[in-house]
Amino acid sequence: MAARIPAEERLTNLVVALMATEIGLTKQQILDNVSGYRQRADAGTRSDALEKMFERDKEELRSLGVPIETIGDAADPNDLREARYRIPQAEYDLPADIEFTPAELAVLRLAGSVWSAESASGDAQSGVRKIRALGIDGDEPIIGFAPRITARDAAFAPLQDAIEKSRVVVFEYLKPGESVPRRRSIRPLALVDYEARWHVFGVDVDIDEDRMFLLSRIVGDVKLTATSFDPSLRDGAGERALAGLDRVAAENSALLEVTPGTEAALRLGRRAAPAAQGITVPFVDLHILADELASYGPEVRVVEPAALRDEVIARLQAVVDAHTEREGTR
Repeated sequence: MAARIPAEERLTNLVVALMATEIGLTKQQILDNVSGYRQRADAGTRSDALEKMFERDKEELRSLGVPIETIGDAADPNDLREARYRIPQAEYDLPADIEFTPAELAVLRLAGSVWSAESASGDAQSGVRKIRALGIDGDEPIIGFAPRITARDAAFAPLQDAIEKSRVVVFEYLKPGESVPRRRSIRPLALVDYEARWHVFGVDVDIDEDRMFLLSRIVGDVKLTATSFDPSLRDGAGERALAGLDRVAAENSALLEVTPGTEAALRLGRRAAPAAQGITVPFVDLHILADELASYGPEVRVVEPAALRDEVIARLQAVVDAHTEREGTR
């Protein structure tokens, strides 16, 4: 079976391919050679479906500011049957007075490959595209990066905008065990990814103290206010936030028994330490960890703490009850 290439990787491969050619590539050359289309063709996807995919990808890249040129027949520019596509290298040139060593360029390209489109501002995306273009020539293989950092939380973009503008935000926040969300007003200083979840770190305006909020618990829209704050407050905020989360994790750990060779063993093992009875996993939020552990089903058993075990059992019982209820209504 052909490898499944994520859409983000296919788009990145297409950008790299179109930047690596001076004369442009025909649609058929792209479908036959660019990773992401080629695998689908090999798997038997119809050519018309591949062409529609390419057209959608082309429009999506253009909407992100990627200047894809369409080169038609010189005798008849409107005849696009044999059109070639390219991205002009000049559109990606950085200022002439900026230079990078090979090591710096490698680090920048690696960093750029980690971020997905929704988790980087427009200016950052433009910079990443230019950095990726450096050093690429026509003989370099068509390659791609698999973005790893994504931002599916709706609150991410408005919070990022507020941080860049140094503006106070207001949102409703629902804590575990509470039935009604509370209104929070903060000076957002940094967005940090910890244990594959996004948090916003800032100063709670009402109590004038540093606070951390999980983006997935923000209810409704994040509202940008007209109140600004000193941009210097952002200096070092990300490092302080991560250090604080590390301290909390160091004070809380779970002892787990995990079935070897399972998804639970793979995912939990990345951040676990071996123990006599299983593994110990540090955590910053008992409820978040309970959600994760419950999703693994019988692959994992909580030895301690008891409070975590009870939360996992409650989640599993809720699944059983919901299934039983659906069966009873049939």
